[in-house]
Amino acid sequence: MAVSDGELTQMFEHVLKLSKVDATQSVAILKAHYSNPRTVRAAMEAAQRLGAKTYAVELPAFNAQVAMGNDMTAYCGDTALTGNLAAQRALEAADLIIDTMMLLHSPEQEQILKTGTRMLLAVEPPEVLARMLPNEADKARVMAAEAVLKQARSMTVRSRAGTDFRAALGQYPAVTEYGYADAPGRWDHWPSGFLFTWPNEETAEGTLVLDVGDIMLPFKTYCRERVTLEIEKGFITRIHGGFEAEYLRDYMKYFNDPEVYGISHIGWGLQPRAQWTAMGLHDKNDGMCMDARAFYGNFLFSTGPNTEVGGKRKTPCHMDIPLRNCDVYLDDKAVVLAGDVVAPAASIAR
Repeated sequence: MAVSDGELTQMFEHVLKLSKVDATQSVAILKAHYSNPRTVRAAMEAAQRLGAKTYAVELPAFNAQVAMGNDMTAYCGDTALTGNLAAQRALEAADLIIDTMMLLHSPEQEQILKTGTRMLLAVEPPEVLARMLPNEADKARVMAAEAVLKQARSMTVRSRAGTDFRAALGQYPAVTEYGYADAPGRWDHWPSGFLFTWPNEETAEGTLVLDVGDIMLPFKTYCRERVTLEIEKGFITRIHGGFEAEYLRDYMKYFNDPEVYGISHIGWGLQPRAQWTAMGLHDKNDGMCMDARAFYGNFLFSTGPNTEVGGKRKTPCHMDIPLRNCDVYLDDKAVVLAGDVVAPAASIAR
């Protein structure tokens, strides 16, 4: 169903209140030519309703030579903000930035966050924003799971499809996404509702099997056959299966960079309002498909860069791959069984 402009503004007002915006705050709207104009207007009006000092920063078009397609997550590296110190300083002056163009995985974003400025990414269609409008219960579920993940020293993932994957943990922090930015230096994404960490270097081992119905992003496709990834010392060493395995092999090979095969973040979904089926109802250019990343009980793993948490793997190719029907164990204690969240109790959707 369509969301009116008035409803969209009310939704932004709700999320900005959760993000601690009031008359003492300044809010910058970061936009580009491809930003959704309705989102930009609603964010601006909502911030003004709350009395915040509001302004916009518009950056020019930027297209990396190796980028394929328009998906915002398909290329990591330089952005329109790279080298534009004046624009970066204008953004750092804000208490909160509403990002409608996507700076994720850029060094400039990390530099901005270190100043204490908060950031909230909002690039999904209004109807998706409405269905997954965040609330305090979303945060409580994610934070309960984070408390367990932060203490864990290993993750094991298995499935009936054949996944048998393990990694040591502790070298890198746990990261949470619950839909609003309510603390200094926090980045978040509306909509979301999941958490993840990164394997210790060279410890990810085993097999990851993409089963029929699992999702490959940024392709935004459902697998129609099984694809098997063999992992050794933190890197994908073999991809086998049918056509979809061949497609994935050729896509990753195109970047001519061994770092693209590294296993990046690993975690699980905790958003009951996110739907595995939603991707099939949208065009490929409709946002980032956060439903796929956040749906309840998925196991989400990614490939490529880890520089955002202090790692050394900088590569332009980043993929997110959520799997269904997996068992996820932290230190041999189950948190997800057959695609259903079972622990900790406070992270189970009621």
